[in-house]
Amino acid sequence: MDTTSIPFLATTIFYEDDVNDTTVNQFEQPDWQVGLWAIAYSLIVIVSVIGNVTVIWIILAHKRMRTVTNYFIVNLAFSDVSMATFNTAFNFVYALHNDWYFGLGYCKFHNFFPITAMFSSIYSMAAIAVDRYMAIIHPLKPRLSSTSTRIVIALIWIVACSLAFPQCFFARTQFYPPRTVCMVEWPDDYGGVHQLIYQSAVIILIYLLPLLVMLVTYSLVGHRLWGSEIPGEASDHYQNQIQAKRKVVKMMIVVVVTFAICWLPYHIYFILGSFNRDIYKQHYIQQVYLAIFWLAMSSTMYNPIIYCCLNQRFRSGFRQAFRWCPFIKVSEEDNVELQHMRTFQTTRSYRTETTSAMARNHTREREDTVSKLIKA
Repeated sequence: MDTTSIPFLATTIFYEDDVNDTTVNQFEQPDWQVGLWAIAYSLIVIVSVIGNVTVIWIILAHKRMRTVTNYFIVNLAFSDVSMATFNTAFNFVYALHNDWYFGLGYCKFHNFFPITAMFSSIYSMAAIAVDRYMAIIHPLKPRLSSTSTRIVIALIWIVACSLAFPQCFFARTQFYPPRTVCMVEWPDDYGGVHQLIYQSAVIILIYLLPLLVMLVTYSLVGHRLWGSEIPGEASDHYQNQIQAKRKVVKMMIVVVVTFAICWLPYHIYFILGSFNRDIYKQHYIQQVYLAIFWLAMSSTMYNPIIYCCLNQRFRSGFRQAFRWCPFIKVSEEDNVELQHMRTFQTTRSYRTETTSAMARNHTREREDTVSKLIKA
């Protein structure tokens, strides 16, 4: 039994039990609508590719930017630019015409890489959340080194490929004159049970679980950074570091919330379709799918904008990258922001001071608690 699967195929028209639906495209749109959708999807590809490639350049070309968090941001940017390049335009064409023009090889790739890239994106965000948690909640514990960070990134891609492999393996093209359909044929899948199980597992693993991890870690980090008072005698170095950490955490929370909002309607759409395939027969469903898919794919273009708006170093990097534009001026401050990192001794003294100040703060909190208990 043939069933089409999640979540990156445009399957709004094909039904195995109604072959007549595959012989005509009942969702033809006027040219002006097609033109508007084409412009909207082209905007995603252009902004995502330019923005994310620039982010990768900013980090890799400047030693000061090569931190653990930024290595994960590089991986996130690579995943986003790959999604925009290899999935957005092809899926748009398929959703528009319900005809697969790109052959069996790309059909398999199309059912493999988008899930892989999305997994890599969201788990890069989760890794950043855990790294921030360890740095702020447990500052005395060892941090990830550059080598360890690369190993974590490699493991993310290995797990992502393993998760996406079944859909790639069972993907095939089927010709229903006059159209060709790219589909996933699950073996012995009577009633679509295998499809539903796989789809549910993917949604949990690449959406719900990492979002839960990030909700918990950022809640704890936020309570530490915003809920605890900065000790009165803390030096300017310590206070500056707290402010810097707040800015980074705030930026990453915006990234995560944006991602969650963009992908939520898409997952809901396919969950509802799994239980009621009749919704795919509604005349308006193609417009709904194109809008939902646009919102999901647009998540690939927002991160560079967020970095530029909320982080001074990325803003300086974007100014340097686009300094050839007549209306963009690169200041001396921009050059300083991207210079080499401070010496190890200075960084170590800052970390020691931060740790000492935090320890003093925790000691005071414990003393206050003991004092209250004694009075009680």
